[in-house]
Amino acid sequence: MSDFYTEADYEKSVIELFQNMDYRYVYAPDLERDFRSPLYEEELDESIRRINPNMPEDAITDALYKLKNFENAELVLKNALFMDYIQHGIEVRYFVKGEERSGLVYLVDYKNSDNNSFVVANQWTFVENSNKRPDILLFLNGMPVVLVELKSPSREETDASEAYTQIRNYMHEIPSMFIYNCICVMSDHLTSKAGTITSGEDRFMEWKTKDGNYENTQYAQFDTFFEGMFEKERLLDIIKNFICFSNEGSKQIKILAGYHQYFAVNKAILSTKHAIETDGKGGVFWHTQGSGKSLSMVFYAHCLQDALDSPTIVVITDRNDLDDQLYGQFVKCSKFLRQEPVHADKRKLSDEDKERNAHLRKGEKPIMGLMDWLNARKANGIIFTTMQKFEESFECLSERRNIIVMADEAHRGQYGLKEKVDAKTGEIKIGTARIIRNTLPNATYIGFTGTPISMKDRNTREVFGDYIDIYDMTQAVEDGATRPVYYESRVIKLKLDEHTLKLIDQEYDIMANNADPEVIEKSKKQLGQMEAILGNDKTIASLVDDILDHYENYRENLLTGKAMIVAYSRSIAMKIYERILRLRPSWTEKIAVVMTGSNKDPEEWNKIIGNKRHKDELAKQFKDNDSPLKIAIVVDMWLTGFDVPSLATMYIYKPMQGYNLMQAIARVNRVFGDKEGGLVVDYVGIAAALKQAMNDYTARDKKNYGDTDVAKVAYPKFLEKLSVCRDLFHGYDYSKFMKGTDLERSKAISGAVNFIVAVDKADDREVFLKEGLLLKQALSLCASLAERDLRVEAAFFESVRVLVTRLMNQGEGKKISLPEMNARINNLLKASVQSDGVINLFSDIDKEFSLFDPKFLEEVSKMKEKNLAVELLKKLIAEQVKIYRHTNIVKSEKFSEIIQRTMNAYLNGMLTNEQVIEELLNLAKQIAAAHKEGDQLGLTADELAFYDALTKPQAIKDFYENEELIAITKELADTLRKNRTIDWQKRDSARARMRMMIKRLLKKHRYPPEGMDDAVQTVMTQCELWTDNNDMELLQKSSKVYTYSLEPELSKVAEEPVPYGKK
Repeated sequence: MSDFYTEADYEKSVIELFQNMDYRYVYAPDLERDFRSPLYEEELDESIRRINPNMPEDAITDALYKLKNFENAELVLKNALFMDYIQHGIEVRYFVKGEERSGLVYLVDYKNSDNNSFVVANQWTFVENSNKRPDILLFLNGMPVVLVELKSPSREETDASEAYTQIRNYMHEIPSMFIYNCICVMSDHLTSKAGTITSGEDRFMEWKTKDGNYENTQYAQFDTFFEGMFEKERLLDIIKNFICFSNEGSKQIKILAGYHQYFAVNKAILSTKHAIETDGKGGVFWHTQGSGKSLSMVFYAHCLQDALDSPTIVVITDRNDLDDQLYGQFVKCSKFLRQEPVHADKRKLSDEDKERNAHLRKGEKPIMGLMDWLNARKANGIIFTTMQKFEESFECLSERRNIIVMADEAHRGQYGLKEKVDAKTGEIKIGTARIIRNTLPNATYIGFTGTPISMKDRNTREVFGDYIDIYDMTQAVEDGATRPVYYESRVIKLKLDEHTLKLIDQEYDIMANNADPEVIEKSKKQLGQMEAILGNDKTIASLVDDILDHYENYRENLLTGKAMIVAYSRSIAMKIYERILRLRPSWTEKIAVVMTGSNKDPEEWNKIIGNKRHKDELAKQFKDNDSPLKIAIVVDMWLTGFDVPSLATMYIYKPMQGYNLMQAIARVNRVFGDKEGGLVVDYVGIAAALKQAMNDYTARDKKNYGDTDVAKVAYPKFLEKLSVCRDLFHGYDYSKFMKGTDLERSKAISGAVNFIVAVDKADDREVFLKEGLLLKQALSLCASLAERDLRVEAAFFESVRVLVTRLMNQGEGKKISLPEMNARINNLLKASVQSDGVINLFSDIDKEFSLFDPKFLEEVSKMKEKNLAVELLKKLIAEQVKIYRHTNIVKSEKFSEIIQRTMNAYLNGMLTNEQVIEELLNLAKQIAAAHKEGDQLGLTADELAFYDALTKPQAIKDFYENEELIAITKELADTLRKNRTIDWQKRDSARARMRMMIKRLLKKHRYPPEGMDDAVQTVMTQCELWTDNNDMELLQKSSKVYTYSLEPELSKVAEEPVPYGKK
């Protein structure tokens, strides 16, 4: 048994897990099957007949035909059709006694899980554009609905990320397998994640619980993932109710619910059922902003159809733009919902409206009245409306019991159950919540929110009841569903006087009491003053100057450079816009104002604000990472429900409080690439309001995010990590990087790499790679607080980290390229220290790295940075040995053995770095010479591999003439090519036939000589290797070959690099 826990061992563990969940295990090579079909045909035929016992043979045949024959279309479209089949059944036509009928043939029995077939299979070869063998497939009734790609837990250079690349590769090579795919899984024991065929790597998510409990989710085990997702009944539930397609323009995105959405929606369904029988309070669903609340609402609406026998759903929002956004999400998923959501234009249709609706022209939409729509149906339907439509009248809209009211952002100030009497007029004012309750008296109410209900807000609980599920900030950040938001105060930069600061404080007080109209009346005068002060030309000039300084120096080169400026009012937004363009006239495409227009607006504003279509176009551009639009100035629009994942910076020039503030800053908390977090830059003193708003969050949220001031959190962390990196490079002088020329900077970087890759620095190097990354992340948040010298020093460490990562094992499999490394370091320095110089690393080497270029090897031998030269050669040799490992068993073993011996001698101090460089250069020359051997013998690359296998025992050549060995080689290669069958190295019967064939051929030539029976095993192993990798000639041809004059004693060769300290 191997000393390591290999990928094969891990595969067995996962299969055992599935067997424990009562899946039947199948070892694919034992099956007689069609290698060009991704389906487990036998299982499919049997299951479909068992699930549809009353369907005639015609109907079954029609369904199977449709399932196996998809029209020519993109993979995603075929998969969308398959998902429709598996979720809802296949529509078929058939004849009974000569009469045509239609019906549904179901592919899965969702009501009785035992009536389905669950199979876990490995080594399932499938042939399409090439032949591939995914690690594990789960077959549900013979359909490969789950593909699992595993990576070795013990090999440092592979991880779950490599599994993602492999899955994408499969989608090109064996696309038909993915027509039937519901879920893709990548796992390396430490990390297991699930996604869909359209998910980017950052959208693959962990499944951290088996029962919906968030208690032990920080260190979820691999068995929690597999048992949590793939227990039989749960897998059926996920496939039917928690996978949907969202139409994003011309693209379709396939969405798999996260574990938090799955469990919360199921809790909400139970809570709703209970509420219908009791008080109509379905509860409050609190999932922090950015964690997919809109999609949770879609999944909930979908599940309601089955759970409650097609209820009518009324979705209420409190603002038109929110109404449009949420409605838009439901429309995108209308196929999954099996109905088209509608939009209420008014509370009740007038006679004129009805007359117009009766005579619509082609393409005209009818006017939708909420009351008329509700009364025109007894069940079904999803309608969107705003609260304002309820306030227009107290008349009852419907008394039906099967109405579910879903309220988005359920705790806005408009809710109130109590009647209030106006002291001056004596008029009774009724709260919006009471009006809604009165107009839909028998409905059930459920609230959805991204921010918590205020402790003071009893109304929300009176309307909706208590929390159903809480998914807080801490959990969302831990799960990678959102990123944390950090805060930087720059109020001081505006030099506001005491009077102004006092006014701003008063505004916060006013907002705290914003439900009382009298307070608002009193404050209008103060607010007028506020507009004047914050809109003062001098103040706006200071604000814009500072925003430009902060943005251009610290944020423009981060991620995609997207930023948002939140202005106090519409007129101030325009002033900021005009001032920026005055200072940066070329930024016309880079900056835009997004706000509502008014009839009273000055004419010049109209061109800038534009109509709805213009705003939609701006939204599209701002969401596009590659568009030139980088900065959006907003007032209210885009502050809720508007998602731009790469947006990382928000400049706030508007006092906000409570949920409005939390909703606004959540624009920068979305997940994107290696984004460390979002940064909110404050110009109006929101710190106290932030702290106040956090009071309503969970205890751990208050602890983790109660104070995220970069000056207190990120900056000290940056200084700490910088100090650690300095200590690790103690004894190396990199001062020339700070003040030197470009050439001196280049030498400082390559010298530092040389310093840290030394043999005795193995532990320090590991620490540096981790700490250097933390240094980079901390600096991305607090760059504006760090002095330039510290930023330059951090840029130096980041340059070194990037290069070391590429050189060491983490970079295995990625070709090492000089132009690419130079470009990367130059971009990095340009972004971090605004350096326009050109750094040229390895200035002694003036061409691309190539192991087969004698001039390059000569230059390496003269490099001053000897440790760096060792690593460079070791990596390049490893790339070549990797090719041999897949193609030539004899050379691979020979090279591996010798390089291992050489590196061990180096690591144990028996060779100096000069000596090891000489040894490695000799190995490089041996590899180059090995390329030429085939030409000298008149053999192709794969024939040479067989020749090497035949002649491995040194004494063989004493028994045979070389011509005879070449003849055996050619016959052997020719026989294998003619008789090659799929999977012969895996299926026992085929392997036995292959062995017999080879033995007969060898026996004919009296091979091997007596007493050398082991030689046959080497030949057999090479044959099996050849069947798996029949493209060796292509691999070998891609290398340019140079001729060397070889000294006879240079017999050293090469192998895979071994991580330091592993021998």
